[in-house]
Amino acid sequence: MLLPFDLSMGQGLYLAAALFAAAVIRGFSGFGFSAIFIILAALTTNPLPLIPVVFSCEIAMTAFQARDIRPHIDWRRAIALLAGAAVATVPAIAIMARLGEQEARLAISSLILVLSLVLLSGWQLTRPVGRNGNVGVGAIAGIANSAGVGGLPVAAFLTAQPVPPAVFRATMIVFLTGIDVMALPVMAANGLVGPETLTGILLAFPILGLGIWAGSHSFKAVSQTLFRRAVVLMLTALSLINIARLAF
Repeated sequence: MLLPFDLSMGQGLYLAAALFAAAVIRGFSGFGFSAIFIILAALTTNPLPLIPVVFSCEIAMTAFQARDIRPHIDWRRAIALLAGAAVATVPAIAIMARLGEQEARLAISSLILVLSLVLLSGWQLTRPVGRNGNVGVGAIAGIANSAGVGGLPVAAFLTAQPVPPAVFRATMIVFLTGIDVMALPVMAANGLVGPETLTGILLAFPILGLGIWAGSHSFKAVSQTLFRRAVVLMLTALSLINIARLAF
């Protein structure tokens, strides 16, 4: 069987396992899908062509979760975040699309490392954040989304505030879907979307459905705080491993 993006069978099986793990995490916590999959992919191949596949998957996953999350969405916050992301999406993707494979893997791993360390720092906001603050964080997320990890800045931002777990999860899902919808046409315009993208999406969908189902059914069984911290620790370790491999 010929796999897209010149992947070997071994790489394909590895990425399928990574996709399932990332989908379970998304189903459970509402964030981390793109970052986990992209950093795992970066250990074995150029992750840039895979980002549009990931974004398409993220959009599709929202359909699995829409009924469950609808009552908990903070629409005012989500819209402000998306407004900021809209400003940064086009220039950030245009720059990322012009990087070579090694540069892209290093840039993505470094960005994930920095954002993961912010999440691990325990940073907390001392006062409520208004619309302008949400727009600013959205712009940072739009830049990060050129590397497929636009959810991490927003996860750090929401974690620093007293946001209930169900609201955190629902608002993250809506925001991630929105920035991915924005990013896909820009990626297509920069040559990152092609026939192989569709093949990758079709291969990914069955794995996604199973992973989302497993993660969503575990939502109430484990502490959200502890789970998110475990995800961030994993991202930190994987990004350090990838940076070390590229450096040596």
